[in-house]
Amino acid sequence: MNLDTVIAERKTKTIYRSGDKAIKVFNQSFSKADILNEALNQARVEGIGLNVPKILEVTTIDGRWAIVSEFIEGTTLSHLMRDDPENKERYLEMLVDTQLLIHSKRCPLLSRLKDKMNRKILSADLEPVTRYELLIRLEGLPTHDKLCHGDLCPSNVILTPEGELYVLDWAHATQGNASADAARTFLTFNLSGDPETADRYLDLFCEKSDIDKRYVQKWMPIVAASQSVKGNLEEREFLLRWANVVDYE
Repeated sequence: MNLDTVIAERKTKTIYRSGDKAIKVFNQSFSKADILNEALNQARVEGIGLNVPKILEVTTIDGRWAIVSEFIEGTTLSHLMRDDPENKERYLEMLVDTQLLIHSKRCPLLSRLKDKMNRKILSADLEPVTRYELLIRLEGLPTHDKLCHGDLCPSNVILTPEGELYVLDWAHATQGNASADAARTFLTFNLSGDPETADRYLDLFCEKSDIDKRYVQKWMPIVAASQSVKGNLEEREFLLRWANVVDYE
């Protein structure tokens, strides 16, 4: 496989294109269990009626684990929003419509979202009283079984030349509450320094899903706490500020 063409670089992985394949190569420090779980998540989602790149192989390259999947020709919604700002609203609607399509699906072999968040909150750097209050709130929220992407943002959705939308990166997929998934997307926009788009996204999601905004907001401190266990120091500090607003409405 030719690894000369870099598609994207992240802190813990590099994604290459080799012909009709995309090759995600992880750093040696990356957990093998997490890599295998990501491939398994994506394989499970492939067959439920969504446009998802097919997993072709899990292998090692120069001692590093790699996931090989179909390469999808097209442009990410993040690039389209940046390069075509006049149509940003249209691309944001595409993102929300894609998310709602995901939430309409079921994938019963995936992990439970509430179980995953419970584990992460227990390991978050929080005051004991805050952790306790977040866990109580999490327990009191409804348990659903909708497919949740876990990191749906414009850079994970590709618009093909034929006008189809493909969803990438299913590492964080779970089954659970759609509002938690929306809270994650909202916080991602804020983390990127774009609170205006975050607010517009949330308005669109609530309008199209007929979900009360206050219900999504109840999930925000919980999602922020669960996400705070990873990322750089600046991101953790931002998320912990949200996590400590337990009474946010």
